[in-house]
Amino acid sequence: MSETKKLRIGLVDLDTSHPGSFVPILREMGHEVTAVYDGGTIYPDGYAAKFAQDHGIAGVCETLADMVPLVDAAIIHSCNWDVHVERAKPFVEAGKAVFIDKPLAGNVRDLRQIADWVRGGARITGGSALRCCGEVREWRELGVPREEWVYALVGCAVDEFNYGIHAYAMLHGLLGPGVRSVRCLGESGGQRQAELTWEDGQTGVVSVGKTPGYLPFYATVVTQKRVDHLKADNGKLYRSLLEATLPYLAGEAPAPLPIGELIEVELAAIAAKLSSEQGGSAIALQEIPDGYPGYDGAAFAVTYKELKFPSAKS
Repeated sequence: MSETKKLRIGLVDLDTSHPGSFVPILREMGHEVTAVYDGGTIYPDGYAAKFAQDHGIAGVCETLADMVPLVDAAIIHSCNWDVHVERAKPFVEAGKAVFIDKPLAGNVRDLRQIADWVRGGARITGGSALRCCGEVREWRELGVPREEWVYALVGCAVDEFNYGIHAYAMLHGLLGPGVRSVRCLGESGGQRQAELTWEDGQTGVVSVGKTPGYLPFYATVVTQKRVDHLKADNGKLYRSLLEATLPYLAGEAPAPLPIGELIEVELAAIAAKLSSEQGGSAIALQEIPDGYPGYDGAAFAVTYKELKFPSAKS
């Protein structure tokens, strides 16, 4: 396999553990992390400079506009997904590639903006690593005929969207695109279960939400001739995701998924939330109202900061 051209990469918002985890992998893959920017959602003033010093990164940017000329691609890590479109805009307008960490967005309006940018020629991808993790790829390589699919249960813990999106992505990776509708089945053991139905009638269930203990990313897949239980190796997730996306961001490969299929994962999660609010009625992805607020990224960011820094609680 030919090597991807070297990219100059900027990290936007340092809220989570992902930026620090991505840096060594990006370098091992032959790319250069040239700049960082942090909006201060989680960390205090000065954190970006400390992060840059700790990771040997030359550029510390006060604004996104300062970063644009320093990079070929930006990786957006904001834990408040409601600012992802705002953060991406200056790079899109400058013709730079953009990777948006999961979740891509929490409402239909932002997801459609991302899709419109891509259809207009922008190079944007991202989302959950579970869609393309090794365990999912290996199961797909078994070549099980689609008509033999019976069912799958896919899940994880922690929360319904920031982490829960991984379960939706893993199911989507196993069965592929074409989700038609979602209905909430209720709650059990503190988790919410939602059934996804594909255009051809195939179904699968995700179970997401907070539990007292940590649960791995898992899937139990039932077909007419076999049953497989998959558990993702967390230590390989980031590399799998970057290997799948960086050639596209470099302009050397097609998108890992067409944008309509990529945003389907987040749309399914949003439909599950709306279904829960409507008593479990099936919600077609195409019929989610444009004005539906979906998942509140700003509220999540407040909770995330309180968990990281308990003294920040008001």
